[in-house]
Amino acid sequence: MTSQMTGAKMVVKALKDQGVDTVFGYPGGAVLPIYDEIFQQNEIRHILVRHEQGAVHAAEGYARSTGKPGVVLVTSGPGATNAVTGLTDALMDSIPLVVLTGQVPTFMIGSDAFQEADTVGITRPCTKHNWLVKDTDQLAPILHEAFHVAKSGRPGPVLVDIPKDVQFASGFYISNKKAPTSQYRPKLKGDIEQITKLVEAIEQSEKPIFYTGGGVINSGTGASQLLRELVKGTNFPITSTLMGLGCYPASGSNWLGMLGMHGLYEANMAMHDCDLMINIGARFDDRITGRIDAFSPSSKKAHIDIDPSSINKVIHVDIPIIGDIAHVLDDVLNMWKARGRKTNSAAIDKWWSQISEWRSVKCLDYKNSKKTIKPQFALERLEQLTRSRADRFICTEVGQHQMWAAQFLGFEEPNQWMTSGGLGTMGYGFPASIGVQIAHPKALVINVAGEASWLMNMQEMGTAVQYKLPVKQFILNNERLGMVRQWQELLHGERYSHSWSDALPDFVKLADAFGAKGIMVSDPADLDDAIMEMLSYDGPVLFDCLVEKHENCFPMIPSGEPHNKMLLGEATTEDAIGSSGAVLV
Repeated sequence: MTSQMTGAKMVVKALKDQGVDTVFGYPGGAVLPIYDEIFQQNEIRHILVRHEQGAVHAAEGYARSTGKPGVVLVTSGPGATNAVTGLTDALMDSIPLVVLTGQVPTFMIGSDAFQEADTVGITRPCTKHNWLVKDTDQLAPILHEAFHVAKSGRPGPVLVDIPKDVQFASGFYISNKKAPTSQYRPKLKGDIEQITKLVEAIEQSEKPIFYTGGGVINSGTGASQLLRELVKGTNFPITSTLMGLGCYPASGSNWLGMLGMHGLYEANMAMHDCDLMINIGARFDDRITGRIDAFSPSSKKAHIDIDPSSINKVIHVDIPIIGDIAHVLDDVLNMWKARGRKTNSAAIDKWWSQISEWRSVKCLDYKNSKKTIKPQFALERLEQLTRSRADRFICTEVGQHQMWAAQFLGFEEPNQWMTSGGLGTMGYGFPASIGVQIAHPKALVINVAGEASWLMNMQEMGTAVQYKLPVKQFILNNERLGMVRQWQELLHGERYSHSWSDALPDFVKLADAFGAKGIMVSDPADLDDAIMEMLSYDGPVLFDCLVEKHENCFPMIPSGEPHNKMLLGEATTEDAIGSSGAVLV
């Protein structure tokens, strides 16, 4: 059934029909009609952020932790351009977002009007799709299509640009149930011939590995459960990208840890030496592959992905399977069971013996200190003191702390780890943690940060305080741009060009100025008590943990090297490594 209403009212009505309960935004002249409609209803909650970039990252955190699309509302011109970083971040990491932007009236488009920008042109490269709505009658169908595109296939951000006169004008509203059927229908079921080839490879492989990514999480909890069943049944080792952490439990006996540039030694060595690599929902990005011509040189490669453009984009594979992870894994499991649940168990046992040797290297070992807090120790204590919380959600900023968090924090379930993987956006974690806390009001939400990254969107502390969000900002403060400094030390002759700030704030005073709680700790002996104080406070906390300034994050694959050439920390001895071929620091 259709009814006539203004474009602004259509926006709010469409959001309700799509089941939206939260919008992150910042008002401006070009979206005031929509904000007026938001004021006159109580079903959708609007969260006023302090910057449009923060709005998009908050929506990313909301989306990543719930599996539902995050929704953003910003004004034209600078409102839209400030959202570009978040849009690109979401596109790289396959996060479903619907971003609504205001635009100058249609008759003023192209006249360089006040706060006019070519939003559709600017955001075309950083969205799955975008629309400029010039007819109010088309607004509702486009909004419903936007949600469909954002959620379907490989998820991602979409944008709808709505001129102000379209918001004022009246038109006919069409509900999501009556809207025209979308022509965008990604393939869900995998090709049965390719699935048969994969099952045959599973039966014959002597040195297999599951290489998993964020696609498993995007496919839903069903995909994660099917993956766990397949790992248990085959007894194959499993590793994951940064974005895939949680799709298989960190406590699982088959878990090798994260792989890639700062991945674990055993995971990278297994990837290099395997004879069957089964890529499930990952995209062979450069942080994983290292030198492409030396990437896993002897393996047969299978790739399961819902995005056809990801297949053979970086690495040529032998068994390409286009489809939704849950659908494909279900078919793989059923076929493998029907054929007798066969694996080359004797060879798999020998493979595990080799992996055990690599594990014995203990690549995450570090030299602790009783005088200075090592960042690894801080995260070990955070893990120990929070791991029992089933409702724990971890966000991160970008840098060394992000990699240490991935190495030292364990994730048992999907959707509990929010980080910026593909774009590597400093300033992501704090607003993302706000979005997570909005979605899960009673959960423990911690943002592991570096002081430099956290300062990029520090203004969102006002949002946290305003909405009484008990987000915990766990800052590993080394007074350096840690990852930049590390690369300068190892690769640029220790020439530390602009990798620190001489004007950092007092974070405790800064927290107090916002009306939050500030805690500072510098003595390892005081760390546990300080963490417990942070956890017990029912409100936003800014936790300033002063850590060793020049600690490096290892393992590390240097740029241009293959997986079996890693820099390891000084706590890992040459005797432990033996003849493995690793490069030592």
